Amino acid sequence: MNVRYRVELSQTERAELLQLLSGGKHAARKLKRAQILLAADGGGGDAAIARSVGVGKSTVYRTKRRFVLGNLEAALREEPRPGAGRKLSGKEEALLVATACSRPPAGRARWTLELLAGELVRLTEHANVSRETVRRRLAENHLKPWRKDMWCIPQVDAEYVARMEDVLDLYADEPDPKRPVVCFDESPAQLIGEVRQPIAAAPGRPARYDCEYRRNGTANLFVFLDAHRPWRKVKVTESRAAVDFAACMRDLIDVHFPKADRIRVVLDNLSTHSAAALYRAFPADEARRVLRRLEFHYVPKHASWLNMVEIEIGVLAGQCLDRRIESIEQLTTEIAVWERQRNAAGARIKWMFTTEKARAKMGRAYPQPRVSSDPRQRVKTSVQRY
Repeated sequence: MNVRYRVELSQTERAELLQLLSGGKHAARKLKRAQILLAADGGGGDAAIARSVGVGKSTVYRTKRRFVLGNLEAALREEPRPGAGRKLSGKEEALLVATACSRPPAGRARWTLELLAGELVRLTEHANVSRETVRRRLAENHLKPWRKDMWCIPQVDAEYVARMEDVLDLYADEPDPKRPVVCFDESPAQLIGEVRQPIAAAPGRPARYDCEYRRNGTANLFVFLDAHRPWRKVKVTESRAAVDFAACMRDLIDVHFPKADRIRVVLDNLSTHSAAALYRAFPADEARRVLRRLEFHYVPKHASWLNMVEIEIGVLAGQCLDRRIESIEQLTTEIAVWERQRNAAGARIKWMFTTEKARAKMGRAYPQPRVSSDPRQRVKTSVQRY
């Protein structure tokens, strides 16, 4: 360090450094370099600057040198740091990615970092590969082979499209009190009791409860939701058999919509959701009476997201059921209060997905109509259309 570098800041450079230190998110090293330059501009010595800023004298020297030989930006910028080269070549990294995406070895459920490191040693000429090397290369490729996501892959065929557009058209219809659209589904609920009394929250201390609990059985929730007005109804039952479904449908026409001519019900493909369930529960004339007022519209298989009531069930779970409820009586009372409050508030589901959006987003998955190779048949088909 034989050369002494003298820092003389211009008014513009001094203002830029002061603004840098006054606020905003910046790297700590960059802020320390700004402090060094300001202190050096004020005439401070290297040792004094190093003590006040909390860095070594070599850092002060290098910062001053980069400013004098370069400019302010060069003095503040982070220099590239020398380090060890990458252990894996491009081909070896590609091999690692391909291995992580392949089936794990026999006897193992998934690839781990240790397994992948050992596999690279076996497949390459490296004597050893560290776990951290494998982790970093996987992170660069956004790979986590120990994670798995379960999802349902629907088959988008003509039946899927027909049911989807049927339901979407119902949601798009103008509200008709004589022909309401009611979404229906059920959801299980566990009855969980406390073994020990929870401790209430206090200032500076969250509420506490024991990890041990008592399981008191299960209950079932039948949920109704009007697609066009702010109304929902939740019925708590001990089971969800065909007779329970039939009782819900009779309540729908006699209790909830007695003045409607026909109720269009959107529901999924559960085996109990059928007209046959009413004949299992009621005499034939009663089953027929109920069915004359109902019109079932089924969502496609593996497409329960098309049933608007699924959103409402999620709201119910988050606002009311996210706690331990020990008895079916308590469950019924709590849900009834939630239901009244939500109906009184006029809460509704704002459905945005339409038939037009479905055709735009899923157009490639739509089945293509078959065109006859016989030109006479094509002419005949076009004539029949008119």
